[in-house]
Amino acid sequence: MMPNRFTDTLFQLIHSLEKSEKRNFKLYIKRSSAKEDLKIIQLFDAIDKLHEYDEKVLLKKLPSIEKPQLSNLKTHLYKQVLASLRLLKTNENIDLQLHEQLDYARILYNKGLYLQSLKILEKTKEVARTYNQDSFLIQIISLEKKIETLHITRSMQDRADRLTAEANEINDRRRLITQLSNLALQLYSWYIKNGHARNEADEADVKKYFKENLPMEAHHHKGFYERLYLYQSYCWFAFIRQDFLMYYRYTQKWVNLFDAQELMKSLETGHYIKGMHNLLNAHFDLRNFRQFDVALQKFEDFSASPVAAHHDNFRVQTFVYVYSAKLNRHFMLGTFGDGLVLVSHIEEKLKEYALYLDPHRILVLNYKIATLYFGNGNYATSIDYLQKIINHTVDLRTDLQCYARLMHLMAHYELGNYEIIESLIKSVYRFMAKMQNLTVIEEEMFRFLRRSFHVPRKKLQPEFEKFLSNIKQYEKSRFETRSFAYLDVISWVESKIYNKTMSQVIHEKYLASRRRTEPNQVLKNMVA
Repeated sequence: MMPNRFTDTLFQLIHSLEKSEKRNFKLYIKRSSAKEDLKIIQLFDAIDKLHEYDEKVLLKKLPSIEKPQLSNLKTHLYKQVLASLRLLKTNENIDLQLHEQLDYARILYNKGLYLQSLKILEKTKEVARTYNQDSFLIQIISLEKKIETLHITRSMQDRADRLTAEANEINDRRRLITQLSNLALQLYSWYIKNGHARNEADEADVKKYFKENLPMEAHHHKGFYERLYLYQSYCWFAFIRQDFLMYYRYTQKWVNLFDAQELMKSLETGHYIKGMHNLLNAHFDLRNFRQFDVALQKFEDFSASPVAAHHDNFRVQTFVYVYSAKLNRHFMLGTFGDGLVLVSHIEEKLKEYALYLDPHRILVLNYKIATLYFGNGNYATSIDYLQKIINHTVDLRTDLQCYARLMHLMAHYELGNYEIIESLIKSVYRFMAKMQNLTVIEEEMFRFLRRSFHVPRKKLQPEFEKFLSNIKQYEKSRFETRSFAYLDVISWVESKIYNKTMSQVIHEKYLASRRRTEPNQVLKNMVA
């Protein structure tokens, strides 16, 4: 259950402030407020010292404030904190700067100084164009049109035609951007709820939705946001369908878009971070070991840059995605034991960033940590992390809910907890069937477990060999091997057959893959 500290918005806001922001707030209040408003400083200090929000404790610390006053004081304090942050952050955000210039233009217009207003609007329009800020361009042009309509400005004769053409062009562009951003959002939402396509029916639905909602002219436009949302739409479309090659191509286009327009990294930092995260995932899915390492180093360098460290939101995002990639690297290399070194730091950061993290990110990290422990043979600890997912009540990632239960079952099997295996098999099977999450691989897994938990360990070899033979034939089938994206079942079975650890089996596959690709890489370098 989520503690109270996360349910009070004022508490969240105050505890998100840095020392400099708190100091600035107090200077702002003392400079701009009446004496009676200084009560909100007392309220600010009292909330700042609370470890979790408790109204009874708060009122005891503030004898001068009665309970009926508290709600209004909190509302007032919330607004004042935001006002102080707005003043402090104006020079850090281009959108805040554009808002400020628009406000100045409106003030001058209301004072009757409309020529001065037009001058500011012209300069602001150029900045908005440079940063691809169409929403501001619409507001600027609207105010320009208003001034031109109501006053004789003696501007150039073609100004009306020019403003009309600009307005039409921006409206057409905004319509396309809205359509593409809606498409990207809906596809991402589908993935967050369901994960990868479970079967051909899922894929057919996603293809139909994509085809019906992709604007015909989408590929012809070269604007930054048109291309950003187009690449995102293709990215999620491919990822849902496990078309990892297409997924890689469009995540690379996504990142290249920012590399071609560096200034957009500081304006749309969140989108750039997400693009790098998806690029790393694409390299992971395709087992592009070298490219993965290059991209991870690039992302780590960016995470230490002033742009990424500028806001709490970006610090949290880069932490989640950098460490998600680091865990994936250990999964690729089979170095599960080495990966365990990261867990304590991740846990520490999860507590530190608890205020900002959404449930989906926590679920994914818990699943990855559980996989790390499972791969290293720490089955009991893996179960502890899996329980956090299984006991989660929010309707997110039904795929993770299913595979957490399957790994949980496998961990109990490894621990020899046969007295509960039969009931677990039934409950997990029912859950996965209900969620329409059963592929041939899962069916074979349940069949194997039902047969084998009665068989003595010394006689299990033939059962494992039969199981491996049954699932190997589906290794290249997307829908049937959906489970391989969540748990490397083949390597687990091979570890039993060859009497090796799962870590050894995966690491040997990694080394063999490197040996196969290195001669090709040498040849490419010679040609280059």
